[in-house]
Amino acid sequence: MIPEEVFKRRRRHNNTPESILLIIANFIVVSIALALFTAKNHVSWFFWVVIGLLGLYNVYTIRRNREEYNKITIISYILSVIVLFVLFFLLKGKSF
Repeated sequence: MIPEEVFKRRRRHNNTPESILLIIANFIVVSIALALFTAKNHVSWFFWVVIGLLGLYNVYTIRRNREEYNKITIISYILSVIVLFVLFFLLKGKSF
């Protein structure tokens, strides 16, 4: 029989690491900003404002949770930023 603590442990996803939540938030914000503020030949100035604010949020979150970031977490964060750059260049040419 499984103890009750197993089912109560992940209530409201309190055990999800902040680094993973930051990576997910980055992908959601960049995807929505790409869909709304870019066209085939033009990138709106508001897109760059959104990306700048997202960068400030990243700096704030990383500084607030500095003890959580070890070597593996930093590598995964850098890889996610690289994937976001690739996503920008791939989806910029598409018309939505």
